[in-house]
Amino acid sequence: MLTRRAAAKILAGTAAATAFGGLTAAQAADIVVKVGINFSLTGADAESAKRIRQGALLAIEEANARKAVPGYRVEEWTLDDATPTAGQYDPAQAATNARKFVADKQVVAAIGPQMSGAGKAMAPILSQGGLAIITPASTNPDITDPKFAAQFRPAGKPIYFRTVTTDAFQGPNLANYFANVLKVKSIYILDDSGAYGVGIADSFEAQAKKKGIQVMGRDRLDPKAADYTATLTKIKALNPQALYYGGVGQAGVKLTKQAYEIVPNMIKGAGDGLYGPDILTGAGFPSADGWYVTVASPHMTAADSQAADFFKRYRARFNMEPEDYSVTAYAAALVVVDAIKRVAATRKPVTREAVRDAIQAAKVRTPIGLVSFDEHGDLTDRTVSVYQIKKDTKKPLDSVPDQYQYIGVAPQA
Repeated sequence: MLTRRAAAKILAGTAAATAFGGLTAAQAADIVVKVGINFSLTGADAESAKRIRQGALLAIEEANARKAVPGYRVEEWTLDDATPTAGQYDPAQAATNARKFVADKQVVAAIGPQMSGAGKAMAPILSQGGLAIITPASTNPDITDPKFAAQFRPAGKPIYFRTVTTDAFQGPNLANYFANVLKVKSIYILDDSGAYGVGIADSFEAQAKKKGIQVMGRDRLDPKAADYTATLTKIKALNPQALYYGGVGQAGVKLTKQAYEIVPNMIKGAGDGLYGPDILTGAGFPSADGWYVTVASPHMTAADSQAADFFKRYRARFNMEPEDYSVTAYAAALVVVDAIKRVAATRKPVTREAVRDAIQAAKVRTPIGLVSFDEHGDLTDRTVSVYQIKKDTKKPLDSVPDQYQYIGVAPQA
């Protein structure tokens, strides 16, 4: 039993420790900062979204486990920008999610979105809220183009960063591959009417024409329509050497199936909207076999020394294979954690503005190499990787690393 004198000494000692920088147990609790995560977790692109999100989650979990930011704990807050009505990403829902992130003062940065249409809806809201976001997958160049700064960053400073390059490179570089390597002389182009699909098809078409490829026509698909056979029958009659599709999985799965039925032997290509497990499970084989697709980042495999540990840890944590954008999401989260750490080290408050400035100045070693950004928020590495879907019956048919065969780096435009 404590005497009054002993209790007084203990209280006095606690007060003195606090006054001279000591902390009680309650005071020693880590400060919580939140990172918003926004992907298209339901609908046509859900499986890819899950694997991409898991890359970001792994980086955050590992950072907390090793106490990467002393005195702080990073918590993720995931929102879904897809809706049943849209069947895929919904710009209106993406805008709502952006407002939710901005409204929560504990959110100091965000990761996402997966789709450029969502990015276009989110960017102006995040700009007004001073909240930086790093996308591991959305590639439409308008969002970071200084020509559109008044629209997408009305508050001034860049807030939209990327760990992938843009369609200003992805579309043209595949056009170079078609012209230089596949020797394509004529092509028909389709898009799915979305911000990403239209943008990448535009950039592909412009470069294809520069390379002397005859563009025999272009059509826009309704992603909610069930039947594209009339369009494909028209293309068959024109008999171009190749078909290019700009868009994501909702239209892409149906197009892949129906193109196999109507123009099975035509060379077919697309951007990263057709890269992912949703195509393998939704369209399947033999429909998907032979398609060329691009990814707007360097290709990393379990054999690469800088990525090998990531692949091993990802499999152990989630019991599935990552895809390339799982790696870019992991890299995005590493950059966010690094920015928070550098701000915290200054002993100044970890504010959104300070974290944004730290992201802008980032030079972070990641499994995709050194991540740094130009003055607009774009990744300084412009690498575009080319794959071809080739059925490997010895491997799981829904495994992206096994069924998408890496060909090499696309020729720069």
